[in-house]
Amino acid sequence: QVRLVESGGGLVQAGGSLRLSCAATGRTLRSNIMGWFRRAPGKEREFVAAISWNGGWTYYAESVKGRFTISRDNGENAVALQMNDLKSEDTAAYYCAARAVTGQSIRASDYGYWGQGTQVTVSS
Repeated sequence: QVRLVESGGGLVQAGGSLRLSCAATGRTLRSNIMGWFRRAPGKEREFVAAISWNGGWTYYAESVKGRFTISRDNGENAVALQMNDLKSEDTAAYYCAARAVTGQSIRASDYGYWGQGTQVTVSS
């Protein structure tokens, strides 16, 4: 069984930065797409970013493009999300996810493994 554990959330002022990390245990995910999703209060879960096993493919939601960067460390079976120029609308619980099979996707329903989430709060 795969377990994903996020860290790095917190409270930051608008314009600031945070780095989220996600470590996977249980089995290697080096060949799987990994991604980040978020859910703001009163809203549905939305896609943020995803990355292929070798980093050759990345995809970002329009709302974070140019501000967020996803990366992965296959040696550590981990993925990170660097978030810069944070805005109040980025406030949400952020979830790390991994696909159970190969293939690119940004749909939450295509991800079989999920972390518990880490809260990011941006004050204006």
